[in-house]
Amino acid sequence: MPPVAIDTASKLAGAPAAGRAQAADERRRSRIADYAVILKPRVMSLVVFTGLVGLLLAPGVIAPWTALTAVICIAAGAGASGAINMWYDEDIDRAMRRTMNRPIPAGRMNPLEALAFGIFLSVGSVATMALLVNALAAALLALTILYYVFIYTIWLKRRTPQNIVIGGASGALPPVIGWAAVTGDVGLGAVLLFAIIFLWTPPHSWALALYRNADYVAAGVPMMPVVAGARKTKVLMLVYTALLVPTTLAPVAVGLSGWVYGFAASALGLAFLGHAFKVWRDDTVATARPMFLFSILYLFLIFVFLLIDRVLLAFF
Repeated sequence: MPPVAIDTASKLAGAPAAGRAQAADERRRSRIADYAVILKPRVMSLVVFTGLVGLLLAPGVIAPWTALTAVICIAAGAGASGAINMWYDEDIDRAMRRTMNRPIPAGRMNPLEALAFGIFLSVGSVATMALLVNALAAALLALTILYYVFIYTIWLKRRTPQNIVIGGASGALPPVIGWAAVTGDVGLGAVLLFAIIFLWTPPHSWALALYRNADYVAAGVPMMPVVAGARKTKVLMLVYTALLVPTTLAPVAVGLSGWVYGFAASALGLAFLGHAFKVWRDDTVATARPMFLFSILYLFLIFVFLLIDRVLLAFF
């Protein structure tokens, strides 16, 4: 056979193999991406950041390696909670347009894989925190995971419109864990950071529930707009926001932060109150989505300015 013919034949024979290798590589990347999705990375990022701020604001000194370990454990614990939540809420996720393309309802992942992965991360993160950081931080991390899984996901979410009010405690604990990683206790500053996130959670979550109300109705989840209606939900959002704003100023009152944070928190609080007032006045739910999006930025900036203020206090 002429050399050209041999070369052409070898290329043709190698083409299917190359295609199979590329397909396998794409499946691996998709698999990794699905494992990342079940950890709820967007939720995790805010959780990790607030935990880091709690760690940096706490009085005392912590070794950099220990601090990094604590933050990684907080991230793993948050991801574990998300994975177990997706395992348990498969039926809800399948019914909601916002979540139906997640790996489990879309059929790309076996629910038991998510459960096993979540349990592995739960045990690993708590054990590592106990061994390399301290016992209280590990206990608080375990409490956060157990509270989110058993109190919120399994018990409250499907039973009461107060689900995210009571269940919101789990999302408010990460800065307390960060604080405890440094001090080995829970001080007043940690309690205030907890209170800020706890009071922020209802208006944030109910803003989402207002403009995604049809999803929650289809899934049978008794969110406040589904059970009590939009008008009562809007009133409650305004009430919680009004309670939140002075609470964000409490760190100034106790000396945890200074005037730079106080000014920023006041300005951000007025803006958040403005959103809540617009939602309350609106006969539709058109203003709910902008409030939801701003609420994420709001909490992030509150904690950013806590850090900025601490750095300025250290230098000036």
